Amino acid sequence: MKNIKKYFLEYLLIITTILLTVSGFWNIFFGADAKPNPYQIIHFIINFSWLFLMLYQLSLIGNNQAIKHKRVGLSILFFGPLLVAQAVVLAIHSAHRNLGSAEGDFMIVQNTSAPLEIGLIILLAFILRKRRKIHAAFLIGTVVLMLGISIFFLLLAVAPELIGYGMYITLFVGFLFFLKDRRNGWPTLLSSSFFILNDFIFSILNKYDLIRPLTDFVGSRNQLIAFFVSFIVLLFLLIATGITNKRRGALR
Repeated sequence: MKNIKKYFLEYLLIITTILLTVSGFWNIFFGADAKPNPYQIIHFIINFSWLFLMLYQLSLIGNNQAIKHKRVGLSILFFGPLLVAQAVVLAIHSAHRNLGSAEGDFMIVQNTSAPLEIGLIILLAFILRKRRKIHAAFLIGTVVLMLGISIFFLLLAVAPELIGYGMYITLFVGFLFFLKDRRNGWPTLLSSSFFILNDFIFSILNKYDLIRPLTDFVGSRNQLIAFFVSFIVLLFLLIATGITNKRRGALR
């Protein structure tokens, strides 16, 4: 009970994100015309793996199981790059479907920025891992990003005219975490602000008619090569932070 009370906001965020993600996939997997494609199946598996990993890690920290938390944390060396790599593939897939479109892919900025932003957050979490609260705030920031994406697709399905409010809801969530710990909560606020930044970038690119060229460029990339390159790059960067050496020493 003390664990839940101490990390109530974190538990609420992860569980809410899981529920919203389920609602986003519901029609795809269980609707009347359900016929999920391989991209959606892989996306479903990887996203939920990450969310449940964050939930499990939170429970370990709350129950003072620091050693086990460190051991499980090594799995991020695999799941972090995997999360980013599949986001890269989805961005290419979405852009490819809009090749030749006069307007281009209206999601192109969000889709191409998401892998970079998630990768940056995970990387910073381990660069600053000695500052445990900052480290935790960055990892919670990945969930905030996933919450924002889930809100977007929920609004797209039920109230498309309200999509623009999704990024402000996400920013508000990040601000709550910042208020909870103003000294260490800024990474979560940073994560929640990415959607507004991406929207601003989109407006600039759209103003100069660059959405279609960007769509054509991204959509013409090889998905398999992009997957392995993005996976290997983030894996190498995470290893370069010294996480494996640190953890090995801690486990002896």
